[in-house]
Amino acid sequence: MKTPGIRPSRDVGTLLEALPYIREFHGRTIVVKYGGAAMTDPALREEFARDVVLLKYVGLNVIVVHGGGPDITKYMRRLDMEVEFVDGLRVSDADTVEIAKMVLIGKVNKDIVLRINRYGQAAVGLSGDDGNLFRAAKQLATGGQDIGFVGRIEKVDVDVLNHIAQDYIPVVASIAADADGASYNVNADEAATAVARAMGAYKVMFLTDVEGWMRDPADPTSVISEAHADEVEAALPSISGGMRPKLQACIDAIHGGVTFAHIVDGRVPHSLLLELFTDAGIGTKIRAAR
Repeated sequence: MKTPGIRPSRDVGTLLEALPYIREFHGRTIVVKYGGAAMTDPALREEFARDVVLLKYVGLNVIVVHGGGPDITKYMRRLDMEVEFVDGLRVSDADTVEIAKMVLIGKVNKDIVLRINRYGQAAVGLSGDDGNLFRAAKQLATGGQDIGFVGRIEKVDVDVLNHIAQDYIPVVASIAADADGASYNVNADEAATAVARAMGAYKVMFLTDVEGWMRDPADPTSVISEAHADEVEAALPSISGGMRPKLQACIDAIHGGVTFAHIVDGRVPHSLLLELFTDAGIGTKIRAAR
């Protein structure tokens, strides 16, 4: 008796379509910046954890880098703390950084680790402080404005990640310290880019809440499925909103030696698998200049 709902030709076709990609990516390092709806929707959280485990099982070295801005904002408001952003960066005094550390390291990171563990692969939670993984320096906003303890990553200790990634899935919170031990809040896109560059990753994938880079931001069907870095750089001055820093992160990754950078709609279940293992993909793939 056939199982209801199963269409063998479709399911086998999907597996066969994935096979060459699994072969190509086997043993490669893939850095995933985890954020947006994929972190906040309960069903998507479970699907993300399951997909990451599958990637590890088929031989990819997966490193997850995450932020947690909405959670930080929620806890700050509970404590009647002012929430302010400049250039998309959270203005961070010492108290804000303490909240960010507690939320990102103590809550968000451990929740991700536990979900991945549940699906059969051991994950290890890290922040930039662990093993001196990250070295940060102060970052200023446009025009040299001081926005507090907001950092950019100057150094990534790849030995820490290589050691852990041999047997585990590293899950990294975007917190870092400078040479004097002062803690900084770091943008998660920048942290993922820094990790991908330092690791010589094959791919870095940014989960977002949009379909990808669109020719017309008002038209979801205008997604650009593939572009070269020089095309993106030429278009950047005309791009505004949240897509601009995402595309800049992709360019920075490519210039740092990463082979491909992807912008993927994290609102779609299994978007990582669809982008990696299907011919059509689901987002925007950016490669080195021609």
